[in-house]
Amino acid sequence: MAVRLNNRAFDHAKRLVKEQLVVLDERDDWSEHRPSAKEENSYLEEHGFAGYQVWYLGLDDEQAEENKGRYKFPYGDFEKVHRCGLLTVESRAGQYKYTDIELAAAHLHGMLDQLRG
Repeated sequence: MAVRLNNRAFDHAKRLVKEQLVVLDERDDWSEHRPSAKEENSYLEEHGFAGYQVWYLGLDDEQAEENKGRYKFPYGDFEKVHRCGLLTVESRAGQYKYTDIELAAAHLHGMLDQLRG
């Protein structure tokens, strides 16, 4: 699997953080805050893959562009960046040695920590 950083998603997330469209939650909250498959499908239907992909920090080049399986490492709820989502991305990307994604998530995590004070 050739997974790499989705720069469009990284830029989108940075913009959302600068606009303070964030949820400063705890690590264990992601299982409750992560969008369900139904929510993902609804968002995809309304916004298409161009809108959908900016919520995933990873792209799998071995998957077709218009395939949900292409998009890895979600970090938000289609409205806001979630700290718990970024912590999960950072950890999982590190486990799989996706260094570019891990570093992007760590950068965003740092931006959120600055907002927390």
